[in-house]
Amino acid sequence: MRVDLMAYYAGPDQIMTVTSGLASVIGLLLVFWNKVVATFFRIVKIFRPSSAEPVAAEDQNNTLGNTP
Repeated sequence: MRVDLMAYYAGPDQIMTVTSGLASVIGLLLVFWNKVVATFFRIVKIFRPSSAEPVAAEDQNNTLGNTP
């Protein structure tokens, strides 16, 4: 019998433990999903510089094809 192949065995006792822990982490993440997403976007906003300048209201009317 090759002992090195025994390392590749994953029986139900190992797989169920890993999937149960993974399901717990995913469930906790889904419970607080709104706060997780808000925190993610807050962090992204800090590291991504704002390259677009705000457009004035009269400039928006002209770009939409409306003439004053």
